[in-house]
Amino acid sequence: MRIGLAIAAALALAGCSMGGEAEGNRAAVTPPTEGVTDAMIAAAAGGEWLTYGRDYNEQRFSPLTQIDEATVGKLGLAWFADLDTARGQEATPLVHAGVLYVTSAWSKVYAYDAASGALKWSYDPKVPRQTLVRACCDAVNRGVALYGDKVYVGTLDGRLVALNQNDGKVAWSKMAVPDQKNYTITGAPRAAKGLILIGSGGSEYKARGYLAAFDWASGKEVWRFNTVPGDPAKGFDGEGPNAKAMVAAAKTWGGEWWKLGGGGTVWDSIVYDPQTNLVLFGTGNAEPWNPNANDRGQGDALYTGSIVAVDADTGAYRWHFQETPEDRWDYDSNAPIILADIEIGGQQRHVALHAPKNGYFYVLDAKTGAFLSARPFAEMNWSTGIDPTTGKARIAPQARYEQTGEAFIGLPGAIGAHSWQSMSFSPATGLVYIPTNRAAQAYLADKEWKESDIGYQVGLDTGKTAMPADNAIRKSFASQTTGSLVAWDPVKQAAAWTVPYPGPWNGGTLATAGNLVFQGTAKGDFTAYNAKSGGKLWSFPAQTGIVAAPMTYTVAGEQYVAVLVGWGGVWDLVAGTLAGKSGPVRNISRLLVFKLGANGKLPPPPPLSKMVLDPPLVTGKPEQAARGSGLYARYCSVCHGDAAVAGGLVPDLRHSSAIGYPETMKSIVIDGALQHTGMVSFATALRPADAEAIRHYLIKRANEDAKLDARK
Repeated sequence: MRIGLAIAAALALAGCSMGGEAEGNRAAVTPPTEGVTDAMIAAAAGGEWLTYGRDYNEQRFSPLTQIDEATVGKLGLAWFADLDTARGQEATPLVHAGVLYVTSAWSKVYAYDAASGALKWSYDPKVPRQTLVRACCDAVNRGVALYGDKVYVGTLDGRLVALNQNDGKVAWSKMAVPDQKNYTITGAPRAAKGLILIGSGGSEYKARGYLAAFDWASGKEVWRFNTVPGDPAKGFDGEGPNAKAMVAAAKTWGGEWWKLGGGGTVWDSIVYDPQTNLVLFGTGNAEPWNPNANDRGQGDALYTGSIVAVDADTGAYRWHFQETPEDRWDYDSNAPIILADIEIGGQQRHVALHAPKNGYFYVLDAKTGAFLSARPFAEMNWSTGIDPTTGKARIAPQARYEQTGEAFIGLPGAIGAHSWQSMSFSPATGLVYIPTNRAAQAYLADKEWKESDIGYQVGLDTGKTAMPADNAIRKSFASQTTGSLVAWDPVKQAAAWTVPYPGPWNGGTLATAGNLVFQGTAKGDFTAYNAKSGGKLWSFPAQTGIVAAPMTYTVAGEQYVAVLVGWGGVWDLVAGTLAGKSGPVRNISRLLVFKLGANGKLPPPPPLSKMVLDPPLVTGKPEQAARGSGLYARYCSVCHGDAAVAGGLVPDLRHSSAIGYPETMKSIVIDGALQHTGMVSFATALRPADAEAIRHYLIKRANEDAKLDARK
């Protein structure tokens, strides 16, 4: 009753606030007239690549044809650059005036001569390594924005930094997140109309999602759209033109959701549409995942799991379409959005194309958000279908695991049927090229869950659902965990062709007018396919898994193709039990650049090391290890892997000498002895007895897997 009265009061306040700040009263922002301008990004002329998805439509389609289906076989390595960060590499390079700009993990920025590969300058924001404790998915960064005479990067610890394009010196730096306890930035900024647009990550922590716009020249914040309403008792007049939108959203939540933030973070997809003057962006999952953890009930929890559109000048709400109502599975809508003009039912439509984690491919009217169509592009069991009128997904009863009290083996799992890895659209073929995953996940509500000051805040009992020490179960699960490149017809809502892969977490795609689709794989191959048929035309062994998307550009009349390589990201961190199936554990972080007729060679890769398990004897009580299992799953698995089987980026704790010594374990987990490496103290959530329980669980797991010889 209190919430209902508060919302009614907030509605009255919202009506007043709209008169106090009209949408046109925002501070004026003057876009650049020199350097990289809006007109240049919109035109995407010549051989430059000026924004994350190449132009404002973010189709990742290049009109360049020097490299085509007839000549691609002559593609060779022109140059490469080794990076000094052995983490996942997810950025798309940008090219302007013969200079290539790219980021690496830890938010570092590099500027190279795009033809020769000579390093012009580099910038290290010196992100504190302890930031990893609030980074769900590795220390990754997806790239920069170019605008005017500046380069913009969002840093993992929450800063938005403007650098001078010519020398990499800092022009200004702005703390863009509300706090440095729950938020990170991994996505690439976007630039339009004098604004730098950026959101944040954090929906597994106590974060409230938002999209913010900053003045390109000064760094001053111009507007901010919050994706989740705050405390209704405080009113929504502070939301300015979005007060009524927050009131409407508050009606879809239950409990006191604002105390844990609510989630809905905008950690990747942002698209500016010049045709409508709207900014479209995707929002993340509701937080916590388990609705019972914050008593939010069975409401839709707006504006999470949605595409939202706001006025580019003011940030005022225009429309939303929720793709995943009641999101309790981490089915973020942060996968990249593509704008396109396609014919539907004999009528030309300006549409938004989207393939989020939940497995449905959506076609929406870009101006109004009207639902046009949706069909599954991947296997799923969380939904029984789509309402043909509203486009709302129907939720399968068993998928509401907090109500059934049973574990739900969800397909897709939290990595999604399609995640942040960029898809591309070719106007020449009319097809969208989607990197897809088939990876299930178990969801089980933790009935005794309580919030903590550190670690994941998802409300799940992940200890009980961890992969068991059983080779038969592991092999069975691994055999059903795959990936594919799907060429999707958005008009017919059907696959035109599919290339299967042995595992998930393959790279983003690039389509070109040369009838080509480029993609890197988790196995370590950089490949070109025929865009119409899917036939394989060319491949290069990259020596490491590839998750980033390639791009192409020209310098002095020569076409180049560039891709950032380096295995990592969330799949390596949390799915160690399956890491060997999808690709190499080895991380070699490099930028690879190709052109026709080049014959460059990579140095031989280092040998893959084989870990030998020689664990301490099991001395703990069974109840200690059982308790340690739950604690490990909540506080440790996000970095060190499900069931204590790590990927290739972080230490595998089954092999750590620390697990043989109680005081050493305590000094690391409680006292923060290794915080300079990113292993911060968990003293606010764990006691010495908890660290000891985790130690005994790790010893138990090490002995189990030594018998299985699971690590080969």
